[in-house]
Amino acid sequence: MKQKRAKNFFTGAEREKISEAVAVAEQHTAGEIATMVVDSSDRYREAEILGAILMAGSVALLVAIFTQYVTVWTYIPLVCILFLPCRYLFGRQALLKLPFVGRVRIEEAVRERAIRAFYEKELYKTRDETGVLIFISLLERKVWILGDRGINAKIPADHWQTFAAEVASGIKENRASEALCAVIVQCGAELAKHFPRKADDRNELTNEVLTETPRR
Repeated sequence: MKQKRAKNFFTGAEREKISEAVAVAEQHTAGEIATMVVDSSDRYREAEILGAILMAGSVALLVAIFTQYVTVWTYIPLVCILFLPCRYLFGRQALLKLPFVGRVRIEEAVRERAIRAFYEKELYKTRDETGVLIFISLLERKVWILGDRGINAKIPADHWQTFAAEVASGIKENRASEALCAVIVQCGAELAKHFPRKADDRNELTNEVLTETPRR
């Protein structure tokens, strides 16, 4: 199964709806909502290597059995020869890595990538530190919602977990845009309770869906 890429995960029409949802959600709050989608949160090199070793070993064993010539002096060199193409395959097909990555490792990778994205995209520069990031990592099908210091002072960080789970469920059920828009509205309502809109309020963060900056 081919993994969807962040740059075209949402259609043009869906991106417009998401931007409109952000604008509507921010009408009654000083909070600033940003959305971001990335291909994956980590390369998971350890899973890439482990998977390649196991695949190379399995293929080498099948070859040995098929040729009825099984010795350690032929098996080990064959594993070494097959390792590089197997690792290339795992590097190109990220979905193959997931069975070799633990749940805790995935959770930590997504959380750390969300924090890094918050600073990379300079979402911390709002006047009252009221930025909120809804971060989507496609490979893991995980969502992390991260608030700035001003938000965390009044709303516990774990408060957003229910909203994050709702978006994650939407991704798995192929209704990501619908689920994201619904959660954006809910986030706006929650922010309005603690951070009502000010008279001089202005839009400090883009309403557009953010993606990773291509590496040069």
